[in-house]
Amino acid sequence: MEEALSSWRPLAIFCLYRLLIISLFLMAVITGTGPGFLGESHPHLFLMTALVYAAAAIALGVATVARMGGFYFQVWFQLTLDIGAITLLMHASDGVLSGLGMLLVVVIAAGGILTVGRTASALAALATLAVLLEQSYALVFRDSDAAHYTQAGLLGATLFATALLAQVLTARLRESEARAAQRSLDLANISQLNGYIIQHLQSGVLVIDWEGTLRLINQAGQILLGLKPGEEKNSLDQIAPYLAKRLNSWREGLHFHQSEAFRPLRGQSEILPKFISLGPRSGTLIFLEDASASARQAQQLKLASLGRLTASIAHEIRNPLGVISHASQLLRESSTLSQRERRLLEIILNHCTRVNGIVKNVLQLSRRQQHSRLKVLPLKPWLLDFLDEFCRTQGIDRTEVALQIRSGTAQVHMDPSQFRQIVWNLCDNAWRHSRSRGHVPYFQILDGE
Repeated sequence: MEEALSSWRPLAIFCLYRLLIISLFLMAVITGTGPGFLGESHPHLFLMTALVYAAAAIALGVATVARMGGFYFQVWFQLTLDIGAITLLMHASDGVLSGLGMLLVVVIAAGGILTVGRTASALAALATLAVLLEQSYALVFRDSDAAHYTQAGLLGATLFATALLAQVLTARLRESEARAAQRSLDLANISQLNGYIIQHLQSGVLVIDWEGTLRLINQAGQILLGLKPGEEKNSLDQIAPYLAKRLNSWREGLHFHQSEAFRPLRGQSEILPKFISLGPRSGTLIFLEDASASARQAQQLKLASLGRLTASIAHEIRNPLGVISHASQLLRESSTLSQRERRLLEIILNHCTRVNGIVKNVLQLSRRQQHSRLKVLPLKPWLLDFLDEFCRTQGIDRTEVALQIRSGTAQVHMDPSQFRQIVWNLCDNAWRHSRSRGHVPYFQILDGE
């Protein structure tokens, strides 16, 4: 259906051609200035046929413009009428020798262009049959020379050759049109995809022509430059003077630091520009990078490097820590140690275990591994043991630290080593700051907290 609708315009052009040809015939016959063979055999028949054909041409033109009826019905009806009318005009003008039969070649060619399949061959067969019937009628009723069958046969062969050629050319033309339409659709899709990608890039993208007019800007570029809707049609000098100055310097070959950031008039962040030429004396492509985002990325790289360094240090600490722990265990087996010395060795071993847990946590964090061993810890007994160890380690009198637990059933669900590290840091900070201000650390844990 779409193919038929797209052919209405060529059919309208053919209607205009039909009206022009028959108008010329009428003018030639009425004014007597045309060739002498027009209407030579039957002038009255030629004139009447031409008048009827002209009226039909006008009516068919109106029907074509209004797209009345089906397209293929219109084509068959009009071309069949053309074959009949031209055959009558040819008969009134001394038959096939008049040369009017060549107008049938145009009709057959039009059928091959306007339709698909073997329609042109069918029209050629119909036109050839009409020519042969006209020649037979002339032979019977006008006693014409039978040699005219040769010209009629040649005309029929010409009509079939025209039909075949029109079919081949039309098939190739339609194939080329389909390919062109598909490529046009592909280009439109690619253009839409490119536009979508450009609009959703995190970097700002600008296209500036040689006069400095902004031709294209994506959403990120509008945000970085602080533009409002409608301002993207202004020149670069108006929306970002410093960027325009940098662009002119770049075009003139002046050197400047590409990493030098600037802050636009209405932008919120510093911007790093990068210029790319689109051709000699043509546009320039500008990429705008958020300097703060680049700084955050650099900071993340530094933190990653620091994490690897921390893991390396933790790994190096582990070896001497193991030696200290092993030596303490061997020393504890001695039978000559006093009770006080054994207590000191126990403190050393406890802290070796604690430091080893800290090192293990650091290594797990640097490797992004989750090996936490969650346990349910009764809070009251755990805190009492922790405060005793904390006070012994820091050299604090146990009476200087107050602990109040309103519930004896409070529990926590955490990794013991990580929980110990957190509470130790909190207590150490509390002891350090409270001692400097003359206060006594006081810890209070309510029920359910």
